[in-house]
Amino acid sequence: MGICPCSIISSFKWVLLRNSMFFHERRLFCSFVNSALLNDHYVFDESPHSVEVNVVDHFEVPRKESSILRNHEQRPFVVRSQSSVEVNVIDKGNVPISQISIRRKFKLYAIVVKVIKSLSWSSANKIKFSKAVKHYEVSHCLDAFQIIVHLFAWAGMRVEVYHMLRDLVCYWRYANYDASELFLKLLDSPHNVARSIVVFDMLIKVFAANSMIESAVNVFVRAKKVGLQLDIKSCNFLLKCLIEANKIECASTLFHDLKCSGPSPNIYSYTIMMNFYCKRHHGRKVYIEQATEILEEIEKNGESPTAVTHGTYISGLCKYGYIEFAWKFIQKLKCKNEPHNAHCYNFIIQAFCQKGDVLEASKIFKEMKLCGILPDVYSYSILIDGFCKKGDIKKGLNLIEEMGHHQIKPSMVTYSSLFYGLCRSELVDISQDMFHNLVNYGYKYLRLLEEMVGNNLTPIATDFGILIHGFCKLGLFDRALEVFKIMLQCGVLPDTFTCNFIVDGLCKEGHLDEALELMHEMQDQGIILNSYTYNAVISRLCREGKPEKALELFPLMFKRNVFPEVVIYSTLMEGFARQSNYKKALRLYKRMLKFGVTPDTVAYTILINIYCHRSKMRKACLLFKEMTDNHLVSDEKSYTSIIAGFCRTGDMKKARAMYSEMLRKGHRPTAVTYTCLIDGYCKVSRMDIANLLFEEMQKNDVAPDVVTYNALMSGYQRQGNIKVARELFGEMEAKGVLPNDISLRITGLST
Repeated sequence: MGICPCSIISSFKWVLLRNSMFFHERRLFCSFVNSALLNDHYVFDESPHSVEVNVVDHFEVPRKESSILRNHEQRPFVVRSQSSVEVNVIDKGNVPISQISIRRKFKLYAIVVKVIKSLSWSSANKIKFSKAVKHYEVSHCLDAFQIIVHLFAWAGMRVEVYHMLRDLVCYWRYANYDASELFLKLLDSPHNVARSIVVFDMLIKVFAANSMIESAVNVFVRAKKVGLQLDIKSCNFLLKCLIEANKIECASTLFHDLKCSGPSPNIYSYTIMMNFYCKRHHGRKVYIEQATEILEEIEKNGESPTAVTHGTYISGLCKYGYIEFAWKFIQKLKCKNEPHNAHCYNFIIQAFCQKGDVLEASKIFKEMKLCGILPDVYSYSILIDGFCKKGDIKKGLNLIEEMGHHQIKPSMVTYSSLFYGLCRSELVDISQDMFHNLVNYGYKYLRLLEEMVGNNLTPIATDFGILIHGFCKLGLFDRALEVFKIMLQCGVLPDTFTCNFIVDGLCKEGHLDEALELMHEMQDQGIILNSYTYNAVISRLCREGKPEKALELFPLMFKRNVFPEVVIYSTLMEGFARQSNYKKALRLYKRMLKFGVTPDTVAYTILINIYCHRSKMRKACLLFKEMTDNHLVSDEKSYTSIIAGFCRTGDMKKARAMYSEMLRKGHRPTAVTYTCLIDGYCKVSRMDIANLLFEEMQKNDVAPDVVTYNALMSGYQRQGNIKVARELFGEMEAKGVLPNDISLRITGLST
């Protein structure tokens, strides 16, 4: 440090002679001090033997504590130094408390002497305040730390001062003591020593870094009151922390105070304020006018803006929508040869990409290279993302190759943009040519994964998820499973949603065995299966006509704490209903209610349909009413089920009433709804109404299907009017509706 330790010891000798600093005692012999200064090896014996320090037992030590400096229990202890020194205190039961207290204080004093004599940070670093207070009283520890802090500050050891103050402040905060008393004690320098600006500076930084903003501001104010001119670096740090803590008014006041009474703001102070005005901190808007004023003030005061200053201003302009002005500003910087870098261009490239003008962004990118400013990974990533969102994957891949030529490693963001683009281009706008090239795209996916791993970039779960979703939607489940395996090999655990996507896709394509195998693998990997996972399998089993097999999954679900939801119950009920196993379906409904699962519109509609098929219209109507009473919105299916039930029982009056209510509620009848009504009226020989409904159906753009034609032809056939029935058959064929065996049998055309 360039400071002689002997001169420091001489300067601080008066400090050590102040007995009250450690003892709060006016009657101790000064010989203790002098002998310790000359022979500190007396206390810190280099031999491994313990040294006992005898103190005259008749000295009394009065206790004078601050409101925050609490008395600590006196107890025997051993202090061990790096040189294996042990300082033992004899049993409390054999020595008066006053003697133990003095002995402890003397040992603390000896430790401080060693630090002062050596100016050794390694020695000082061993004196942790939180450990020291376990053996010495808080007031004495604070006195000792005060001396060491001011000593290091006087020697210009700023880093050491910061670490000691941080240790002390962290303990003070943990103990929930009053911070104001702490900084008043620390800032009060020892007798005859000028207050150290370093202590003020470092204390501001420590308080601010530990989110004790108010205490940091108080230190700043106190420094001003005693006439100290603080270092602008600590003021800048405080200014930055105030802005981050959303103390905007206080930050503005501080900045104004710096301009009025010093220390004068430097370019970093201005850049901090520029950053505040140009970024949307805590949801606030960009203040571009104030940012422009800051820039003018910088020029007026003769400060030299940095590339960061200019980049921050450009960022603000772009966020405010002044993209063209930002581009002109860069060109002005280029003409004046003022500092600007790739980040300045990146803000404009990003602004044009967000606007959707990727071509203009690409021009800026080229201009940047022509000016001799090399694009960085952010420049490429922004442009790749822009092209991929526009669906131009080829340019995105070309930029990836260009990065490789310039030895710029793509980031996770770069790859994620490509994954998104590849999936989006294939899933949103699949042209025929693109469909034929899906295998090539799959190769690109896997190649990208290999590149990422090669560049020591482990893809995140989202990247894998994008690929898996893309492959599943395209029906490429083998590739989805391949990505899934790579994902596990990379140590990335897929989430339940991603796994469900594969299970659901496999089930929909009929690959039930593969889906069940994947579920077992998910379980082995610790991936939680949820009701959606099981519902995918149950749905497939029910579609295959195996509801009993699906029901066997229930015990396994309960065992794994997965409780079936209403969707699963509805799926199973419908599965049993399709097999006309209505009793099993109704038992499931009762079980669902027993477990507290509330039926939804789908569940009610399935039940209504079951009762209608069994011609139990009273129960069906009661369920329909219960559904509406429970504020569930009835839909076309629920109305059609009730209408079909009444038509089946021949009660066309009630069927017509439900149809009218359906129209009144704004529900659009389907082909099934019209077919049920036409069939019902034909069976009661009301062909006139049946024909009116058939015409209404076509007028409302609801196309009749083969079942509709069969119902109407069957009505005419029952009346013996085969001619009209065959005319309808010809009309059906003319409209492209393929007849079935029933159609041929009705018209007598079957062979």
